[in-house]
Amino acid sequence: MRIARLFPVFLLSFFVLTQVEVLAQEPSEIAELISRLRQEDRGPYMGIRWFCADGSVLHPRIEGNCPNPDPDNKQHAKYLPEIEQLGRKKHIFLGQILTATDRNEFWDETNDHDRLKQYMLGNYLGRIDNGWIQEKSQYYRGAFQIEDERAWGRDFLAWLMRNQEVLRGDFYLLREAVKDIPHGEESDIDQRIRDRSRILSDAYEDFLDLRVKIHGQPTISDAAAVRKFMAANESDLREEGLYEQMDTLAQDIETAYSSENAMSLISAAVSALSNNSPFREQAEHFLDNFKESEIETKSDITSVLTRSAELMWAIRREIGEETYRENRLALLDLSIELERLIFRLAPRWEPAHARELMEKACYLTEAAAGAGLIESWEYEQVESAIGDFNYQYVFLDHFESYVDLMSRIVSWGAATNRATFGPTVDKYAEFEPLATDFLDDRVRGSVLLPLGEAASFLTEYQATTGSLGSDLPAEVQNINLLRGVNPGYARGKLYVIESSGEELEVDPKGIYVFQRPPADLKPVAGLLTVSEGNLVSHVQLLARNLGIPNAIIANDQFADFKQLDGDEFFYAVSPAGGVILRPIDEMTEEEQALFTEYERSEDRVTVDNDRLDLAANRVLNMSRVNSRDSGVRCGPKAANLGQLKQLFPDQVVEGLVIPFGIFREHLDQEMPDQNGLSYWQFLNRSFEESRQLEAQGSSQSQVDEFLMGKLATMREALENIRLKPELIRELRDSFQVVFGGSMGRVPVFLRSDTNMEDLPEFTGAGLNLTLFNVLDEATILDGIKRIWASPYTERSYLWRQRYLTNPENVFPSILIIPTVDVASSGVLITKGILDGDPLASTVAFSRGAGGAVEGQAAESYRLGPSGQPRLLSPARERIHRRLPATGGSKMTPNDFSERILSTSQLQSLHELSIAARNRMPDSPGVSSDGPWDIELGFEDEKIWLFQIRPFVENKRAQSSDYLESISPQKEAGLYIDMEYGFGE
Repeated sequence: MRIARLFPVFLLSFFVLTQVEVLAQEPSEIAELISRLRQEDRGPYMGIRWFCADGSVLHPRIEGNCPNPDPDNKQHAKYLPEIEQLGRKKHIFLGQILTATDRNEFWDETNDHDRLKQYMLGNYLGRIDNGWIQEKSQYYRGAFQIEDERAWGRDFLAWLMRNQEVLRGDFYLLREAVKDIPHGEESDIDQRIRDRSRILSDAYEDFLDLRVKIHGQPTISDAAAVRKFMAANESDLREEGLYEQMDTLAQDIETAYSSENAMSLISAAVSALSNNSPFREQAEHFLDNFKESEIETKSDITSVLTRSAELMWAIRREIGEETYRENRLALLDLSIELERLIFRLAPRWEPAHARELMEKACYLTEAAAGAGLIESWEYEQVESAIGDFNYQYVFLDHFESYVDLMSRIVSWGAATNRATFGPTVDKYAEFEPLATDFLDDRVRGSVLLPLGEAASFLTEYQATTGSLGSDLPAEVQNINLLRGVNPGYARGKLYVIESSGEELEVDPKGIYVFQRPPADLKPVAGLLTVSEGNLVSHVQLLARNLGIPNAIIANDQFADFKQLDGDEFFYAVSPAGGVILRPIDEMTEEEQALFTEYERSEDRVTVDNDRLDLAANRVLNMSRVNSRDSGVRCGPKAANLGQLKQLFPDQVVEGLVIPFGIFREHLDQEMPDQNGLSYWQFLNRSFEESRQLEAQGSSQSQVDEFLMGKLATMREALENIRLKPELIRELRDSFQVVFGGSMGRVPVFLRSDTNMEDLPEFTGAGLNLTLFNVLDEATILDGIKRIWASPYTERSYLWRQRYLTNPENVFPSILIIPTVDVASSGVLITKGILDGDPLASTVAFSRGAGGAVEGQAAESYRLGPSGQPRLLSPARERIHRRLPATGGSKMTPNDFSERILSTSQLQSLHELSIAARNRMPDSPGVSSDGPWDIELGFEDEKIWLFQIRPFVENKRAQSSDYLESISPQKEAGLYIDMEYGFGE
């Protein structure tokens, strides 16, 4: 009988485990699991259990209570096997219960705190979607005890705040976690207002406009607006059972915006500070000044908001001091209440003129720094620039610089939020689309919302004093927030891409709007991106090179563009940064003529293969090649680096070069499965057949499809080609002589280096393969084959096809250099990219190796002619690559609390830009006067140069008469009256 009883249980267990294995594979099956659990009375739990201090887990009805009394005995729900297995297999944690959770596992440092972020995201989904995974189980009695959850939360947060590194490097995440982790009395009425208004608008569509107002520009007047809506729709609301909920919403708004409520919450936070806390005196002084005030007058509002911002910033600066060790949680609670007060007061501060608006924006920026949205060092960089000009009359270009900076600061804050929570949101969005709104909700519940409103108002005022000449559809709000980056024009269908865009099949004639463009983007007609990543990534340089119009849009505008998805537009970006986007049926005759002329006279380049020296078929010492060898024996990377070794001997590593001749020699071998054809014969026959197809009237897409099929065959064969024994022998000998160690013991970079890169009119940046930190011999030899094959990828071919008349005549050489484990790396352009100043420089750096060139959100500066740095954007990448001596790469977490480039390093970069301008034009084989595109890295304070090449821009786009005509001419010396009243 016992066996008979156990058999069904065994079958059930087998079924559950089998299902979990499936669920752990595909997002669609996780979505199916969530849908099923929403309908279960117990949701993600299998029942209530005793979790005893001795480690045992007991069923209360069958096995009774824990045998020994202990305060660590806890009763709460046990997860279903599916939920536990999902956590183990996919690191996805649903329905998390805090009580008894291991602190380190919840903090989840090795996974960038993903489990904590999932807890916060899960709470959000539960609030806005009727309990989400716990739709039927959200009131499951005994699933957890709120007293136990709060006690755990207090202990966890106190434990976390004893860590100085957490306070310094994860301040924003920590402060946001304090908002979500239960540890005291609940008081987040603002969250309740946003959640309830969303639920009501989902249930009653006509409420949507009010919901948008409440989410976007909340004020006390919203309560009256809700009550007016209730009166106008009373019968429908009562019939739908929504009238009482709407009344509660109105009451919450009235409560939230009462000064008594705000001050009582702040008073409660202050009372939690210990009596001997140095900060308590400051906080009590704040309360003494304002607690009796009704905060009704403009003077009251201004005083309370500015003092609250100052207190938030003071807490951020001082919370790490040992003096505050026992008060850190109370201080963060106080900071959060001060932010909520600012959030409520900001709409009531209505500046009379631009100077007062700047004052408001300045204090809201200080509050954003106090909230962790802007790092301390970033705020200190801009603090003096966002203060009052102290003059009634200001030059227009100074004011425009101020407005541009304020818009950038808002984007920095939004990028902090995205960098912190984005990867977790992206993971959940694969099985729960509602997760994507979490990022927006976090921003709209923060001081960044009123700061963004102030920045938008500044740009609107700027538009009354001057204009970039932008013209966009009515659906796109705040058009002066757009900034053109690359000039050019295009015509095509608009595609709005919410995902990362990786592995996206693009329409080469399409105009794409990206949250962030993929690093391996194939050619498109036009680009608009929420974040440029950085101005000098490979994608940006290629776009600039080909005259692809590119503009940066604000995060809030992305939703505006979604309304235009699928329509056809004319798109242009002027050299001055203006942006035009208009339906194609509204194009002017001049704009229509652009494309007729463009199709007739598009500039294309033919590579001169007569210069090739294919007889050079021995491995070369890089120090013995120079710029004269570029396109002759090897590609420009090796030639220029050899030249640099002579110009900057202490800042360039040793290197080896596998020249074109060795590659060409290998192509004479018989190609597998091609009826005796050699690789070289197969390649030439493929291109000849493609030309015949073109001559027979086949479309370009048909020709491309045929040729890319042939190139795929070529690529696969090259990845398996037999390397000649003499090449392997030469490499082994050269490693020993040049690198001082045998192949397999010296970690190296392998860089593809073709004869179709860095031409005077075409950069080819990033089209082919680089292998990082390869150590063992077999991997090096395999890497040579992979690099020889890389020019035949679809992306590489399509970019070259766009610009070159003979893209088939590609010859790869390979540059081999020893690994340098740089602390930071990036790009220096000896020109001001945004303003075109030939005496300025543009710098973009990320931590670790491979920085900036792959499109990371890099730390960027404009270095003026005298070397004075101006921060354009801070870095916002959560991980970076380090290169251990054992080979491969190790991804290491970043924090944003410290700048990447020190003052001395920026000065070194300025000095390098001067040296490059002076030395490069006179170097042998160099035919350019610049500007220069320099890839480099820092190992401590030492600069290592990896590449210098001409910085190539598309001359047609830069000089187009049409593009110049849409750039408004600015008069020098114009000034504006900063105290001219708004509306006058």
